[in-house]
Amino acid sequence: MKIVVAEDQGMLRGALSALLDMEDDIEVIGQAENGKQALAMIRELSPDLCVMDIEMPEMSGLDVAEKLKELAHPCRVVILTTFSRSGYFQRAMKAGARGFLLKDSPIDELGAALRTVSQGGRAVSPELALTFWEAENPLTEREQEVLRLAASGLTASDIAGRLFLSAGTVRNYLSEAIQKLAAKNRIDAIGIAEKNGWI
Repeated sequence: MKIVVAEDQGMLRGALSALLDMEDDIEVIGQAENGKQALAMIRELSPDLCVMDIEMPEMSGLDVAEKLKELAHPCRVVILTTFSRSGYFQRAMKAGARGFLLKDSPIDELGAALRTVSQGGRAVSPELALTFWEAENPLTEREQEVLRLAASGLTASDIAGRLFLSAGTVRNYLSEAIQKLAAKNRIDAIGIAEKNGWI
C-alpha cells in the first residue's frame, strides 16, 4: 500500500509516517503539512490511500476528501481525528471517506484499518461509531419545521404567516434551535442541522 500522510503537526506527522513505514505492506510515499499540499501530492503521486487529519490549514481533510470525490480520484481517504462530532462524520461519509479513526488509536489498529480500507472495506473507530449512533436530533418537530423554512430563504414573518404563528413565536423557535445546536446564528444552525440530516 502506498500512502500519503497529511497532518499539520510536524512531530505527529513524522512519528505516524515512521511507524506506518515499519509495517511490511505499507510504504509512506509522501507527507503533507496542509490540505492543499496533500491534494497536490495525491494528484502527483497517486497513492492507494491518504491518511488525513480533519483540521488543517489551507484545506481541511474533509475539503480534500470532497475534492477527490469530485475528481473521481481512486485514492481512498482515511480521516484521523480527535473530534467525535457527528457532523464531521456525516460529512466525511458523504465525501466518500473510507475510514474515520481516532488519533489516539494504537498503531496496530490503524494498520489493520488501512488494510481493511485498501481491500475495499470501511473502518470506523468503535468509540466513534457508538457516539454517532447516539447522536440524536435535539430539535423538536416544530423547530425542525421552522429551520427548514428558514433554510429555504423565508423570513421570520413569512414563516409566521405560513405556520399561523406570530413572528415572535417563530423567532423564539429559531433562537431555541440556535441554542440547542450551539450555533453562532441562524445560518450556522441551518448548516449544522443539514449536515446531521436533522432537517
